[in-house]
Amino acid sequence: MPRKYDSPERFLKGDPKYGSRLVSKFVNSLMLKGKKTTALKIFYDAMDMIEKRVKDVPPSEVFIQAVENVKPLIEVRSKRVGGATYQVPMEVKKSRQQALAFRWILDAARKKRGRPMARRLSDELYAAFNKEGEAINKREVAHKMAEANKAFAHFAW
Repeated sequence: MPRKYDSPERFLKGDPKYGSRLVSKFVNSLMLKGKKTTALKIFYDAMDMIEKRVKDVPPSEVFIQAVENVKPLIEVRSKRVGGATYQVPMEVKKSRQQALAFRWILDAARKKRGRPMARRLSDELYAAFNKEGEAINKREVAHKMAEANKAFAHFAW
């Protein structure tokens, strides 16, 4: 297998309950030590909790909207120019937006200790759906950093 092998999207199948590739990717990010059934159980339990909390919107739509709300549009990247390092704001590719959103949601859920993971995940997804919570704060910080360093945008080549 080549070093830079990138698994194509076509190999990814939808999850058993919703048939969504986005859910499959999220469950794969949630999974630890190859325990996919455990990750699926955590995710589906979180969706059941969201379903009880939000009556008028299906839980899959809550999940999709939460991920969309957390996706960053721009981020800063370090660029070395003439011995100085600048934080240059750059647009984020779609795949990286999704990966960052997943990572921020899961990090925020994992930081909250003392409750089952399904409960922590449902709380964080619900907060992201309502445009609040730790993952949204992380997105806002990234956007503020990019806005503050807009003067260095001409280094983005």
